[in-house]
Amino acid sequence: MPLLKNIARIDRTCLWKFAFNMGWKGLLGFQKFQKRKNRGELFPAFQFISVTNDCNLSCQGCWITKAGKPESLDIVGINKIIADSKKYGSYFFGILGGEPLMYKSLFEIFKAHPDCYFQLFTNGTLLTDEVAENLRQLANVSPLISFEGDELVADIRRGSARVYQRTQQAIVVATKHKLVTGVAISVCKSNIEMALSDEFINMLINNGVIYLWYYIYRPSGENPHYELALSLKEINRLRQFLVEGRTKYSLVLIDSYWAANGEPFCPAAEGLSHHINPSGNIEPCPVIQLSKDRINGQSLKEIYENSDFLKAFKHDISEKTKGCILMEDAAWLTQFAIDHEAINTSNRPDLLEKLAIAPKIASHGSSIVIPEKHWIYRMAKKRAFFGLGAYG
Repeated sequence: MPLLKNIARIDRTCLWKFAFNMGWKGLLGFQKFQKRKNRGELFPAFQFISVTNDCNLSCQGCWITKAGKPESLDIVGINKIIADSKKYGSYFFGILGGEPLMYKSLFEIFKAHPDCYFQLFTNGTLLTDEVAENLRQLANVSPLISFEGDELVADIRRGSARVYQRTQQAIVVATKHKLVTGVAISVCKSNIEMALSDEFINMLINNGVIYLWYYIYRPSGENPHYELALSLKEINRLRQFLVEGRTKYSLVLIDSYWAANGEPFCPAAEGLSHHINPSGNIEPCPVIQLSKDRINGQSLKEIYENSDFLKAFKHDISEKTKGCILMEDAAWLTQFAIDHEAINTSNRPDLLEKLAIAPKIASHGSSIVIPEKHWIYRMAKKRAFFGLGAYG
């Protein structure tokens, strides 16, 4: 199988740390999370950390808005987040931006925590041979390279030139240096045909990609581009494709929207993961830029346990939808923020006003229920797979 051949090409230390730090520890961490949840305790299975809001691209629908000088978390604060998380069995971290490769101390973080595993969300344009070789030596990082469309679509979506070619080159560089390489695609109307095509997936397999992570495009940021959002019919098509594709393609297909039995769910409402932004604010997820809690020297456990805002979010969203509240009823978030005196963490002064008039669009919460067919995916989603799909 091509997947086994691609796995065999991975650097042995990289493969071992992927299997142990992410796989085995991730399984144990998810089990500990489930026990905490059953006891009514708040502490997510893993953290997603935006180390900076600085970026070298300007993408359609991106939630990041800079207000003057770029914001970045200090390395002391990041190390404390990681150290606190390890106390509760959480060794997996998603590292986001902006573009995280623009964060100067990034490799110091990876080096300081060899017992952890990091997924690096990157647009790929800064993934040079030198960067890839450093990642290979560290061995505890998987680059997740964002792939937004073909030559025409990618440049429009990304707001730059030759992005498609530069992204392809990033994949070549990452696999050449024998990294556990993933690709992510935010599926929208302008790229759905490519995203669900044999040609696209076989290109990734032939280039040594191990896993492909599908997101559903969620309009956000200064220019949400609601016209790119998928219809419910297209979301159902994506779900059907994933279930069938997992029995067909020789790479791992990831989503963050459906449980093993096909029921939709919201990772933030489940408490599986939350997002820490470049200013240290804890948000339900990256696109819901509202917060009442901030990293401020307290233990992370204490912050989560005392967060009435996150507790209310989990309860109220679960009562309202299993999908994405930002898509289904953004106006509801405005009132929720007012009721709970949450602050706007988006750097956009008119965020609440824009949410109040945002159109309602389809999300996976109304999708048809299609259970997983492949036994491996059924087992993984029940026991650990949510961990890799929590960002969604």
